[in-house]
Amino acid sequence: MTIKRINIQLNTTAMEFLNNHKKLFTAAFLFFLLLTVCVAIMPAINNQQRNAPLPGYTPLSDDARKGKSLFVANGCVACHTQQVRNVDMDRPWGRRPSVAADYAGMTRTDFWRNTATLMGTERTGPDLTDVGNRQPSLEWNLVHLFNPRIVVEASIMPAYPWLFQFKKKPTEADVVVNVPEAYLKGGEGKIVATDEALQLVAYLQSLRQVALPDGRPTPEFLYAREAAKKEGTASEAMDGALLYATHCQSCHQTNGEGLPGAFPSLKGSSVVGGDNLELYVDIIMNGYDARPEYGAMPGIGTMMELTADELTAIINHERTSWGNAAQEVTPEEIKEIMDFLAMGANK
Repeated sequence: MTIKRINIQLNTTAMEFLNNHKKLFTAAFLFFLLLTVCVAIMPAINNQQRNAPLPGYTPLSDDARKGKSLFVANGCVACHTQQVRNVDMDRPWGRRPSVAADYAGMTRTDFWRNTATLMGTERTGPDLTDVGNRQPSLEWNLVHLFNPRIVVEASIMPAYPWLFQFKKKPTEADVVVNVPEAYLKGGEGKIVATDEALQLVAYLQSLRQVALPDGRPTPEFLYAREAAKKEGTASEAMDGALLYATHCQSCHQTNGEGLPGAFPSLKGSSVVGGDNLELYVDIIMNGYDARPEYGAMPGIGTMMELTADELTAIINHERTSWGNAAQEVTPEEIKEIMDFLAMGANK
């Protein structure tokens, strides 16, 4: 009888609970809240405490943060990714494959809006993970935004002329963009970058891969394509024209004539055709910013880790193209100069 009474009491209590909507809804809410804390909030807090940006990470400046919003607003993520996958075909976009810590420094836009990682899903245009290192030139980025066809003839990227304005008399504070007359479409005055254009470029220039801390293994690029090894391959086997197109053409153009007021011409250049190979190699490896009438050149050779064979192929292509007729150089000459420059940099 005792067991029967207990069962009856339990059934009665259960029916009272189910028939009382306040108790039922309160219990359901508390159960949902407990699940939320255990399944969502606590793991998120744990991840936040365990995961941190890489030591060399630099938070976005105020201009870069505004530029990121412009990047989102203009739909740039539709064509550009920000993730270097661990496959060999992604090697041109970064020095290493991306890791989770690369995105750990991204915080909420504000209380109501989460941030966009902008990793993207389609690579119609080049990946932008390390574009701040690959193309740090302010002048190039502004010209490219105004009309990409100025610097990349075959580009299918849309132009963003609304980020610029014509001014008949620019002030000293204005950033004038050197646009060829053919692209001005009858506009009078000078093309001046707006704050929005400068902010967008500030964001692009902030996109730089950070070196992994010492002791942390670097992920490898997988599925390497069967090709000539980078080191020790005869420079004759290297395609100097292809290497030039990959690393130099966006500024110095297909015809080697550069862009007046922005990027110097290699055609008839005393550096390209001269005998001072040390200066020539130093400019490619470490960059050059001694001519105020042109944009600063980044150290492409160092950033892209060009080998002596690759650099030789590029130099020989430049010295024998567009009417240049300088004597070709050998990998041994270039390797000796590269080693000498490296010794100076390490002192």
